[in-house]
Amino acid sequence: MRVGIGYDVHAFDPSRPLVLGGVTIEDAPGLAGWSDADVVTHAVTDAVLGAAGLGDLGTHFSAEQVAEGVSSLELLAGTRKLLADAGFQLMNVDAVVAIQEVRMAPYRDAMAARLADALGVDAALISIKATTTDRLGFVGKGEGVSCVAVALIEKSESWVSTS
Repeated sequence: MRVGIGYDVHAFDPSRPLVLGGVTIEDAPGLAGWSDADVVTHAVTDAVLGAAGLGDLGTHFSAEQVAEGVSSLELLAGTRKLLADAGFQLMNVDAVVAIQEVRMAPYRDAMAARLADALGVDAALISIKATTTDRLGFVGKGEGVSCVAVALIEKSESWVSTS
């Protein structure tokens, strides 16, 4: 078994929609950044890639290759293929979103389902939690959102090394 950690942060950009874990959240400012600036999906992607020793999001999907607005779920689905090609299967993901004003409880199940679909696993293997920072730091001041994720993987039983 192997474990990886992913972390991402983006500042708010009110001209864009807020997308977290592949779910668009209405009536909230969006995030600045490449693709759809989905900090949850970016952190999960980095955690999965890191666990497999495959680098990070920018290694496989650079800002020059990914247009603004592209769904980060597409990048996560690409990561699923990289993981399988390396002979690993996902065991679980645990993520914590730090956001001050937007309540995450109504969206957590949908986020887990979207992430699970992109990863090709059961949604029960994806845990999404949220916290505030009690108005401390950039998150607490309402300047942006951060997310940390942990992924556990193991060698797939069906994988056969060609080396």
